[in-house]
Amino acid sequence: MVTTRRGFLKTIGLSLAAAGCARQEWTQAATGRAKHSFDPTHDKPNIVFIMADDLGYGDLQCFNPKSRILTPHANKLAASGMTFTDAHSPSAVCTPTRYGVVTGRYAWRTRLKRGVLWGYSEPLIARNRMTVASLLKAHGYATGVVGKWHLGLDWKHKAENPKQVDYSKPLDWGPNGYGFDYSYVIPASLDMPPYVYVENGRAAEPPTARQEGRKFPAYIRAGERAPGFNPIETLDVLLGKATAFITREAKGAKPFFLYFALTTPHKPVMPAKRFQGKSGLGPYGDFIMQVDWTVGQVARTLKEAGVRDNTLLVVTSDNGSFMFRLKETDTDHVTDPGVQGYKASSHTSAYVFRGTKADIYEGGHHAPYIASWPARIKAGTTCDKTICLTDLMATCAQIVGAELPRDAGEDSFSTLPLMLGKEPPAPRAPVVHHSSNGTFAVRDGKWKLILSTGSGGREKPTGKPGSKPYRLFDMAADISETTDLAAKHPEIVQRLTRVLEGFQKSGRSR
Repeated sequence: MVTTRRGFLKTIGLSLAAAGCARQEWTQAATGRAKHSFDPTHDKPNIVFIMADDLGYGDLQCFNPKSRILTPHANKLAASGMTFTDAHSPSAVCTPTRYGVVTGRYAWRTRLKRGVLWGYSEPLIARNRMTVASLLKAHGYATGVVGKWHLGLDWKHKAENPKQVDYSKPLDWGPNGYGFDYSYVIPASLDMPPYVYVENGRAAEPPTARQEGRKFPAYIRAGERAPGFNPIETLDVLLGKATAFITREAKGAKPFFLYFALTTPHKPVMPAKRFQGKSGLGPYGDFIMQVDWTVGQVARTLKEAGVRDNTLLVVTSDNGSFMFRLKETDTDHVTDPGVQGYKASSHTSAYVFRGTKADIYEGGHHAPYIASWPARIKAGTTCDKTICLTDLMATCAQIVGAELPRDAGEDSFSTLPLMLGKEPPAPRAPVVHHSSNGTFAVRDGKWKLILSTGSGGREKPTGKPGSKPYRLFDMAADISETTDLAAKHPEIVQRLTRVLEGFQKSGRSR
């Protein structure tokens, strides 16, 4: 964390420090502006939150018109609702973002200060912490999670060998303990063991087989695997569970919430056979087409169940893509001219952004974000306000008319007014970005301050968290982060540094 400066409380004021804020204008509602009202007594919408794994902003045509990968289903969804052009994951890697989505709180406030968890890791979320699932369940929702969990599972271990998991026994704690009525998940990323499906706290099939490790082109780590677990089929398996949940719950009396965490296009890049060769841009392009088709199937299921009109359907990504090709001469993590079947491509997964997944630059956390709710969101609209994936918690709270307690959703702000084309009662607090090595950045309006000399991830130099001089970018004029303005605007560097210090000291930004 950034070291608090001498006289910090005196500088920004005791009341603002206690609130975790350093700018009074975003702690007060604008004078003379009526607050936007939303009546939760009307039929509560179903909520389906689809979060892809490593999907880049430039991978979808509705965000990147120059993309040569066909994404008709995402395009149709965007046309039916609102696209957010300045949405961000709270972290540039998987686990911290998932923590933020489920809890509405930045993960760097937990024990996880850098990196991600593993398939055998213990739970990151405290057992008594409110989640978006427990919030909605308390307000009459049926809740479910399908897909990549990556937040730790409390496995039981064999008495005779405490280092070995006893897959015959149910978990001590998992998604169901956090308010999900139904869960069908894989423990971590699709390249991390154990390779097993876990349904409502039990292994669907024990991992009695062995997955051999592979490198390029379909990277996967060696480890325990259930005999029926096939990575190339995983997305289809999860889609089947997700659509079954929707079909089943749509027949019930309760509204439902589904958190559908895709395992793709994260490595191993193994598109289903029916998509192989379809994009003409290699396996990664084919994989994006499968992701897009999967989104389309969810929308189709909602329509067939007769609930599409009153369902808020969100599609986004947990961080940026691991691809970094910007021109024909560049190489990337998937495409290699020396490997048969892999074609050169100038597809820009990171759009015009600098960096990739893991980096503190925009390519690491600037995410696609589509919100479609035919009954309430105007079709074909766009929002350029800065939002964060942690905002799901507060958005759901406002939808059901709940007030978040002080010890929940500490970094969550409702996007409901924005979705409905209204101005929120007060501007959102600055968003805090976090890289894979723990580097911070603060985004406030057009200004972005990076508190390091490097990327904090993959781009060289990586730098160390907190290393100086800090760098400042004008995101309105320089979205590709090419020109450092820190020396020209030291007062902004100082102010944004204090903003972060305030957020860290107070334990909240809301």
